[in-house]
Amino acid sequence: MTITPSPVLCVGETMALVTPSSTDRLRTAGAFALDVGGAESNVAAHLAQLGRRSIWFSRLGDDELGRRVSDVLAARGVDLAPVIFDPEAPTGVYFKDPGHGVLYYRRGSAASRLSAADADALDLGDIGLVHLSGITPALSTSAAAFIDQLVVRTAESGIPISFDVNYRSPLWPREDAAAALLRLSRQADVVFVGRDEAELLWGTITAEAVRDLLDDVPTLVIKDGDVGATEFTGEQRVFEPAIPTDVVEVVGAGDAFAAGYLAAMLDGEASAARLTAGHRRAALALQTTTDFLDEGASA
Repeated sequence: MTITPSPVLCVGETMALVTPSSTDRLRTAGAFALDVGGAESNVAAHLAQLGRRSIWFSRLGDDELGRRVSDVLAARGVDLAPVIFDPEAPTGVYFKDPGHGVLYYRRGSAASRLSAADADALDLGDIGLVHLSGITPALSTSAAAFIDQLVVRTAESGIPISFDVNYRSPLWPREDAAAALLRLSRQADVVFVGRDEAELLWGTITAEAVRDLLDDVPTLVIKDGDVGATEFTGEQRVFEPAIPTDVVEVVGAGDAFAAGYLAAMLDGEASAARLTAGHRRAALALQTTTDFLDEGASA
């Protein structure tokens, strides 16, 4: 597959991921696989598989799990040149409990030590798009400052920002999250948000209500699970239904959708084709317990 110019920079924590080798729950599984996962690096890996140049940045612990994360992402085609290995903090870990969500062990992780100085040091050079999520500002005060400074630098450089709201309720109080994620959404060029998380955060019931709240966002994509997704661009509204899928695990499907959508957008596809590309990628992700697809999955 031909690799395209103007890389996408994806920024945010990636952790070691422990998953049962079967679809059994954690407490009954007899064998486990060690992988890696993180919303933004998932997007980077999907983009690389789809033929886009992608770069990932965060802090990792200068430990075996951090090296594992680095090795795996590099093998998936992601450029890790800017990554910082922190000798004073560990790499985070999380466990998938198939069909029942995830358990995170990330407090005090290397990524929580991201800072505004890290944002200033990033080389934005020939970056064509920066992809962020609402997870990073929830990690720590310094990580929130990192995101704010990166948004400032990105805007000053004229680089478009893609922002996935990605609300994680265990990480911060809802009131704090609602205000911060609304502010960051209004600073982005492309925003992904689930209809359900928008309702939880901001009390919006319909896609149109979310659009009214975020009417200054150039491109707004509202995902509604197995119903479909709606894109608002200017005065245009486009809906595309989801692809019926036998679901094995939902975690990671949103990242796959974002990557499929962004790849199509960067290829100049129209709204309906972008949404369809997102649905296709998400449907593939829903059929696996891992956060990444095998080499045969190129849709």
